[in-house]
Amino acid sequence: MNFDHTPEQAQLRDAVAAMGKRYGHRYFVEKAKSGGHTDELWAEAGKLGYLGVNVPSQYGGGGGGITELAIVCEELAAAGCPLLLLLVSPAIAATIIAKHGTTGQRERFLPGIADGTLKIVFAITEPEAGSNFHRLSTVARRDGDDWVISGRKCFISGVDEAPLVLVVARTEDAGTGRLAPALFVVPTDAAGLTKSRLEMEIVSPENQWMVYLDDVRVPGEALIGEDTSAGLPALFSGLNPERITAAAMGVGTARYALERASSYVSSRSVWGRPIGMHQGVAHPLAHAAIQVELARLMVAKAAALYDSGRDLEAGVAANMAKYASSEAATLAVDTAIQAHGGNGMTTEYGIATLLGGVRAGRIAPVSREMILNFVSQHILGQDKSY
Repeated sequence: MNFDHTPEQAQLRDAVAAMGKRYGHRYFVEKAKSGGHTDELWAEAGKLGYLGVNVPSQYGGGGGGITELAIVCEELAAAGCPLLLLLVSPAIAATIIAKHGTTGQRERFLPGIADGTLKIVFAITEPEAGSNFHRLSTVARRDGDDWVISGRKCFISGVDEAPLVLVVARTEDAGTGRLAPALFVVPTDAAGLTKSRLEMEIVSPENQWMVYLDDVRVPGEALIGEDTSAGLPALFSGLNPERITAAAMGVGTARYALERASSYVSSRSVWGRPIGMHQGVAHPLAHAAIQVELARLMVAKAAALYDSGRDLEAGVAANMAKYASSEAATLAVDTAIQAHGGNGMTTEYGIATLLGGVRAGRIAPVSREMILNFVSQHILGQDKSY
């Protein structure tokens, strides 16, 4: 077991942290509250190669893995800039296309994802089905050489920022006649695709959308892979990176909150002594810090397993990392607010603006309850409960 970074990973962490601090949480909040996007930060991260660390080098990426992308996600969040679309375009879309796309798809899409000039978002969740792909109502049918897609999706991140969306739909399996998932790259300005914004109580520059697909026609090459049999493996190959990077972002957000709180309680004096000297203040922060470090270790384990190709073990670890991180991040932000007293609820101190995001992390991209179901079934050997 080796808990040390390679020199390249250590350099990446330091460089991303330095860049993130130049923007900081104030920049993030100002963009969110003005209705803007973090375009400058995204463009610089892409130019410096941070968005493409997991993209194969022959397509302009860094040739690394999810370990490297998790470092990027964590350090930007630790600087107060938890970028949700890192989980979507580099983690999900780039992974799926690199592993299951055709040669043409890899050549067309991966260089832009790597340098930040192209964002591809992801659409799986539906109002009735959630993320249960067995119950998806969005369907794609063949019409000559084209595909025609109909359905609706909800909680689709950043569809207003991206020219393309990776849509999960169900198609008829030629061998069994059953409906099986397939993935399609769909232009967000395609005829028949419309969207409506979902108003959220989350401070984020990345918006959530309902997406409606009304007989959206795409060419045959929009299908990921050579045929529909690639759909299920492709889908699963993208979900574990999403969970790992979501967990990394949660850890980074928690670190940011605890750093702010630690600085505050060491400098805030009441009755002639810093409030951090009181165990009633220090112990809750120390407890949160321990939970965050434990989650951080699980993120590293999950990423290492995924990068080594141990998919079954990586799936278990990714779920556990996501669970541990979301719980730790929620605890850390809440504890940091409490340590600030009334100041914790002000925008100036930059903690309460994280509340909505970390709380959502206990729900998405997979809820804590579904992770507990997974662990109960696959680790503890209990019968499936859903």
